[in-house]
Amino acid sequence: MFIQNPMPEQIDPSIVEELSGTCVSTLGHLRDDGFAKGLVPNRRPVKFVGTAVTVRIPHMDSTAVHVAADLIRPGDVLVLDQSGDTERSAFGGLVSYTAKARGAVGAVIDGAINDYDETLAYDFPIFSRGFSPITTRILGIEGAINVPVSVCGVVVRPGDVVFADSDGVAFLQPHEAVGLGAILAGKEAAEIPAQKDISAGGSIAEFSGAKALFDAKLQK
Repeated sequence: MFIQNPMPEQIDPSIVEELSGTCVSTLGHLRDDGFAKGLVPNRRPVKFVGTAVTVRIPHMDSTAVHVAADLIRPGDVLVLDQSGDTERSAFGGLVSYTAKARGAVGAVIDGAINDYDETLAYDFPIFSRGFSPITTRILGIEGAINVPVSVCGVVVRPGDVVFADSDGVAFLQPHEAVGLGAILAGKEAAEIPAQKDISAGGSIAEFSGAKALFDAKLQK
């Protein structure tokens, strides 16, 4: 059986603009949840923020991936749940080309990808578990488009914010992302005077507060 739900509302352009100027690792200073642990990009540097268009497939059958690729809009990110299959690739050169041509800003695959050189030639960023020459098939068994999916144990909903850079990928619900860019930018800006102080002989441990905590519990 196949499921195709309507395309999600795209995230506000202001969220894209604000998060695009910040780092995913800065968010990692503030929270532990929502990160796609274990995925790596097909190239670095990489940076994109977009709207999740989700797909779930049953291991070998990538029929739904091809259908979803044709639905992609500018600013979308295709997010694929392969039901735990990390050995087969459901995302190769032609799918990458299609997603790029439709305006996708990237893809996040909880599985392997293939046609590595083609993805680089298309300048299309993809996070995945790695690469494999073993691929899926167009079998017409089942699949689902724009349903909640699981990526590295994180629940991703259609329309979620996909926030990615060279350090990794984070998923946020749209309401969580409102105003987040300013918080992250403020935290990053605070490091600039610290860098100048460190260059002049200052202490990173004093800046971060580590020294005070360390000294308070130092065995004497």
